[in-house]
Amino acid sequence: MRALIQRVSSAAVRINGVLNGQIGQGLVILLGIRREDDENEMSYLADKCVNLRIFEDDAGKMNLSLKDIGGELLVISQFTLHADTQRGRRPSFINAAPPEISEPLYEKFIEYLRSMQLRVETGVFGAHMAVEIHNDGPVTIMVHSKNEYV
Repeated sequence: MRALIQRVSSAAVRINGVLNGQIGQGLVILLGIRREDDENEMSYLADKCVNLRIFEDDAGKMNLSLKDIGGELLVISQFTLHADTQRGRRPSFINAAPPEISEPLYEKFIEYLRSMQLRVETGVFGAHMAVEIHNDGPVTIMVHSKNEYV
């Protein structure tokens, strides 16, 4: 499981021009799920994302987590994070989990984050979305679950 996280001042997602979710300061999590992923990977990755100290403290050092600052989350499913570009010019997505595996894990990821009393907005699984990200820093970090290949 992979999460590309971006520290944002604000973010929004629209589907067919209609606002589906919007946040202020916090993180956008683009979530990619592999065939082998399970709930253990999901909870590890969610905990890692919300506790990663990438927000600035009063001294200007990245020393605070999303939970520390009371930030918000926008979670978007993105199977393309598992693109294999080693051969040819057309990416292969063979490592990405099919919807019957990834959609339930995506939903559990969101539920798990909400169980931490965090405000979580989302896209719609499998939909074509327009995501507006106001990256703060910029800070963009790839986070892997424990068993993720590199």
